[in-house]
Amino acid sequence: MTRFAIFDGHNDLLSRLWFEGDSTGESFFTGRKGDISLDACRAGGFAGGFFAIWVPGEPQDAPNPAATLRAFPPVDTAKAHRVTLEQAAILIRMAANHPESFRLCRSVAEIETARAEGAIAAILHVEGCEGIGAGLDELHVLHAAGLRSLGPVWSRDNIFGHGVPFNFPASPDTGPGLTDAGKRLVAECDRLGVLLDLAHLNEAGFWDVAKISTKPLVSTHSAAHALCTATRNLTDRQLDAMAETGGLCGLNFGVGFLREDGVKNPDMPVEQMIRHLDHLIARLGEGGVALGSDFDGTTIPGWMGSAADLPLLTTAMECAGYGEALIARLCWGNWIDLLRRTIG
Repeated sequence: MTRFAIFDGHNDLLSRLWFEGDSTGESFFTGRKGDISLDACRAGGFAGGFFAIWVPGEPQDAPNPAATLRAFPPVDTAKAHRVTLEQAAILIRMAANHPESFRLCRSVAEIETARAEGAIAAILHVEGCEGIGAGLDELHVLHAAGLRSLGPVWSRDNIFGHGVPFNFPASPDTGPGLTDAGKRLVAECDRLGVLLDLAHLNEAGFWDVAKISTKPLVSTHSAAHALCTATRNLTDRQLDAMAETGGLCGLNFGVGFLREDGVKNPDMPVEQMIRHLDHLIARLGEGGVALGSDFDGTTIPGWMGSAADLPLLTTAMECAGYGEALIARLCWGNWIDLLRRTIG
């Protein structure tokens, strides 16, 4: 058990439950195998986070995961509308059926209440907006249902912009910026109080958001391009722009975004995560860095079997000389402060 409560920037539990045919999310509470379950969260101090909706492509669209370049074609829109609602319904049912241990939160006040009452605080997030049309009707429906965070794209193109493919070594500058619909989406999210996640957006799209949005620039689960030259990582120029807005980066636990060789090999020491944290803190400041595990969505280090092992990371922070106050900010406080300034 850890003494540090953790608010995590990203997990893919909902898509995993959807794949497994668990429409109520009951297996989360009864001991599912995977990176996060209620027991693992309790053991590791995982007290809240962003729970992502992600629409998969067709099986034949997924190339060899060991490939250097992984590019994904657009997903079918009708399928995306259906799957988006089905995954949102899973989270809504989880909160409705287990309010004593799991809450769907729409504000920082609700997150803090959930933590005080021993329940996991869940923010509903959409990763890639294929389930939202250019008229943004679905955005308003999802917002009414609890949506408070979204990434305009995943690592594939849609009507809003261009996702950065998985490539190494390569720059995130991989194509054009936001479409007109994407620019309208950014402005409407600002108006509604929906956090904009830059994690899978290409560099041109990143700069478009920076021009339009009046809110802090945020990437829920990324790492430092200076240490791992994967397209999914943020360059120092991007990090500096985020710092100017009081933005934040949640550190991705995916080994392919952390290792210097960009290989998805789980044999990676915890010290490599500390190197990324050091670099992010140097560019963003102590208030601009948090955690964004990507649990149940990527290959994490072998020593971290699940969320239950999060204390191994906080122990490594202590060994690296991070003080207790800084660790508490990285694990919980910085996300809460950022959310207070974005969703309210």
